[in-house]
Amino acid sequence: MKKVRITLIKGIVRRLPVHRANVAALGLRKIGQTVEHNLTPSIQGMINAVKDMVKVEEI
Repeated sequence: MKKVRITLIKGIVRRLPVHRANVAALGLRKIGQTVEHNLTPSIQGMINAVKDMVKVEEI
């Protein structure tokens, strides 16, 4: 299974509650924080919902 590295590049202030929840579900709290996840359909959906706020790299 592919792994991805996700970095929060924009803050969650003044964002929709759904987008805030997706960022929190990905495990991101602060700008610049990076997490690694297996690329499952649910993770891909969360990334697509907040694609303007995160940077995604394949590992």
